[in-house]
Amino acid sequence: MEASSRVALAQARERLSELAEGATGPALLSLADELFAVARLLDGQLTLRRALSDPAGKPEDRAALARRLFGSKVSRTTLDLLETMARQRWSHPIDLVDAATTLAIEASLDAADARGELDSVEDELFRFGRIVAADRELARILSDRSAPAEGKAALLDRLLSGKVSPVTEQLLRNVLTGPHAGHADTAIERLSELASRRRGQTTARVTSAVALTAAQEQRLSDVLGRLYGRTIGLQVTVDPSVLGGLVVQVGDEVIDGSIAHRLDVAGRRLVG
Repeated sequence: MEASSRVALAQARERLSELAEGATGPALLSLADELFAVARLLDGQLTLRRALSDPAGKPEDRAALARRLFGSKVSRTTLDLLETMARQRWSHPIDLVDAATTLAIEASLDAADARGELDSVEDELFRFGRIVAADRELARILSDRSAPAEGKAALLDRLLSGKVSPVTEQLLRNVLTGPHAGHADTAIERLSELASRRRGQTTARVTSAVALTAAQEQRLSDVLGRLYGRTIGLQVTVDPSVLGGLVVQVGDEVIDGSIAHRLDVAGRRLVG
């Protein structure tokens, strides 16, 4: 997003925080559902998103348009947020779609917080991401932008219904069936990181040849916390192909201390 849209999104986020304060889990889940639906509608209606973001119009006129269009279709809370969005100055009409999706995700995570489920939602997102990453056909289907959203939704319902938190199901169903999801494993990883940040910590993705004990995980978390100067949570994947040692990824930084990596480096030196 360009500068004006970033400012607009910040204003909408601030209003969401005000509206979410003290709201119940079910109310926040409903808010997220409605925002996801609005994002889908705006994505498919270029004329509509242009009208709601027209810089030539007055902010209150755009807010009034939002009331006429959505007043009888969404809750008062959702309408309040849509009016706030319509009053802002957006760099491009498509930024309204991204903003509505971002706010929907944040409302869903607010619901997880209200339900006391942030920890479990983050863990469920991480584990489902590992399942997708390990299954090429599943990853291909969920990453295929030309595949019908209804088919993806039905597949996700079979995989998730009754097995994960309603928040996890809502996030995965809406994000992975959206038109701009991209690679499924990347989209799921982004959701997991957002849940981790909401808990006030940074996630380190750790790959180990064997399962780590609780004591080993705590020591590693402490070491990384001192290294990065903030609380670090671990998401550990067991992969025998690393042979030994650990591969640790924090954001874009990768610390590869695996035996497989060291053997590869040694082999390249011998060949050189």
